[in-house]
Amino acid sequence: MIRSRLFSARSWPVLEGVGCWTPLARAFPRPGRLLPQHASPRLLSVSCAGCTKHQEPPRKKLLSEKKLKRHFVDHRRVLVRGGRGGDGVSCFHSEPRKEFGGPDGGDGGYGGHVILRVDQQVKSLSSVLSQYQGFDGGAGGRKNCFGRSGAVLYIQVPVGTLVKEGNEVLADLSHPGDEFIAALGGAGGKGNRFFLANDNRAPTTCTPGQPGQERVLFLELKTVAHAGLVGFPNAGKSSLLRAISNARPTVASYPFTTLNPHVGVVHCEDHQQIAVADIPGIIRGAHQNRGLGLAFLRHIERCPFLLFVLDLSVPEPWTQLDDLKYELEQYRQGLSERPHAVVANKVDLPQARAQLPQLQARLGREAIALSAATGENLEELLLRLKELHDDHVAAELERGRQPLRW
Repeated sequence: MIRSRLFSARSWPVLEGVGCWTPLARAFPRPGRLLPQHASPRLLSVSCAGCTKHQEPPRKKLLSEKKLKRHFVDHRRVLVRGGRGGDGVSCFHSEPRKEFGGPDGGDGGYGGHVILRVDQQVKSLSSVLSQYQGFDGGAGGRKNCFGRSGAVLYIQVPVGTLVKEGNEVLADLSHPGDEFIAALGGAGGKGNRFFLANDNRAPTTCTPGQPGQERVLFLELKTVAHAGLVGFPNAGKSSLLRAISNARPTVASYPFTTLNPHVGVVHCEDHQQIAVADIPGIIRGAHQNRGLGLAFLRHIERCPFLLFVLDLSVPEPWTQLDDLKYELEQYRQGLSERPHAVVANKVDLPQARAQLPQLQARLGREAIALSAATGENLEELLLRLKELHDDHVAAELERGRQPLRW
């Protein structure tokens, strides 16, 4: 803070000696001159404005990109309470020359609901708080006036949110705009007008508002995409997603680079869009919660077809497919039998190209050999991806269900 002192005769020579204060000092009268009685001494700064350090107001420190990615949350426990209803009022009608006007106390308003709403811009449950309280309704008024109802409190959740209460699934919010009433607001109280009867012409009874519904919900996020990239850590899944879409997940030469799911969209020539999810790497024993464990195996459940990504540069790459299918089958029966394609990545490396014939012979089917780094043979993968998507759309329409669209 800039220090200041009162103008006095003792400080005048000092002010005249400072060059930067000369214009300001001339604007004030000398100590010998008389000041009006209503005049008050003015505050002057004894520090030079040009010599002081410019201080900006403190700002909130920005989070780095690495820390922002750690804020991905795919499960949350939430306590929700609906708003309390407004109280009823006990009063009587008052009017000139009308002594007995009768009861006219109005009812209280309804408490506000707490509603979960799907927002396509929200990508995780990190913005969802642990507790929510709905808005209370207003009390009733005179002249049979009802109290105002509490406003609805909306909680924005991402697409693919599963709502549970205990072990019971209450809602599956898998489409933009879906809503679920998490907690109902309480009913408003009754005014004394409600209790008017033939045997009681002047009731004074009124009731308070009812409390809102209270419940504990468990929110679970499952990434919604058409295809899921399944593979061991450092198999090149993120590089493959960057090569076929505009998504930009982190790519590095160490395992577990991807810690959160990423979704990229592949644009086809017929204006269709295929969503591909990059799932964090799976290791042996993932169904026993090893590595990243069960936290991200749930994201594969929503994918109607899979892309198994194998690292062709490691010894015996064909064993990776058996291990991946085993982990998926142990997590959920039938998950490994979904329509899929096998992608042999890193074919640009010399040791990888030498193992390609053995891989194709052991799998009994033609694996798509490509290089996400150089873009080699990506067209074949896109054609196979389009075939899987068309088969999925036809199957959904045959069942009478609307397929997922991006």
